[in-house]
Amino acid sequence: MYAFDIAAGSRQELYRDLHAALDALTADEPDAIANMANAAALIAQYLPDLNWSGFYRLVDGELVLGPFQGKAACIRIPLGKGVCGTAAAERRTQLVEDVHAFPGHIACDAASRSELVVPILAGERLIGVLDLDSPSPARFDDEDARGCEALMALLAPRL
Repeated sequence: MYAFDIAAGSRQELYRDLHAALDALTADEPDAIANMANAAALIAQYLPDLNWSGFYRLVDGELVLGPFQGKAACIRIPLGKGVCGTAAAERRTQLVEDVHAFPGHIACDAASRSELVVPILAGERLIGVLDLDSPSPARFDDEDARGCEALMALLAPRL
C-alpha cells in the first residue's frame, strides 16, 4: 500500500506532488497496464470533483478502454469522435467546460458535465489518452490541463 503526502494548498502544489507520486509509482514498473491503473487511481484519489478518471489506449487505429476509476464506460471510440477521439486525432488537449455543447460528444455517463482529455505521446507516436470527467460544469481549467500534460509526459515513456 502506498501513502503519499499530497498538498492541500494550491493546484500548482497539488500537481507537483502528484507528479512526484506518479514518478514513484511507475519508475521501476515496466508494465503499461499496471502503470495506467495506478495513475488512474492516483488521479481519482487526489483530484477533487471527478466522476471518472482513466485511459483509452490506441489499438489498431481506434481508442480502446484501458484502466480507469468510475462507472463502466464506452469500450471503443473512433478517432475524431467525441472528446477523446478528437484529442487523439488532433493530438491536442481538449478542455471542455460543457460536454453537452461539444459536437459529437459521446455520453458514457449522463452525470458528466465537463471533461479534460490529454493525448499521451511518445515522440510522434500516439499511445492513447487520459480522460477525466466531472459532474460539475467548467470543472477544469488551463492549470489542470498543464498539470495533466506534465503527468502524461512523465508516464508516456513508461507505457
